[in-house]
Amino acid sequence: MTGRPVPSGRAAPHPAGGDSRRPGWHTGRMTDSVIADDRPNGRLEARADGELLGHIQYFVLDEPAPALVPVHTVVEPAHEGKGVAGSLARELYAIAAREGLAVAPLCPYVVRWAAKHPDEAPAAPQDLLDAAKAAVAADPGKW
Repeated sequence: MTGRPVPSGRAAPHPAGGDSRRPGWHTGRMTDSVIADDRPNGRLEARADGELLGHIQYFVLDEPAPALVPVHTVVEPAHEGKGVAGSLARELYAIAAREGLAVAPLCPYVVRWAAKHPDEAPAAPQDLLDAAKAAVAADPGKW
């Protein structure tokens, strides 16, 4: 797994001292945590102090173009309402952007999040969404 820290709304300490926000870091209400991509298992996980806060289950679509396909977002009950799901969705799109991949969301939460954040979540072409749905229909275990 690879991970990157996702600080809370507090200003991150600047390496030279003082406070400044680090570009690209989530600054929502989520507690200090790490988001890790467990690609072999198709899970993007948010953890704090070793505790699982939530995850996005996804698979990688190869055709018609490489894409990440999120199918479920789960937040542990004790962590609901703290920005965990939004932080996971944001990081999923950031990973896709860094890797030059599209995101074809089938998870209703990620679909809604993307609609609210079009600057961070480019819309997937319809043929990619259709291929993602067909992949799930052919292998319900992906769902």
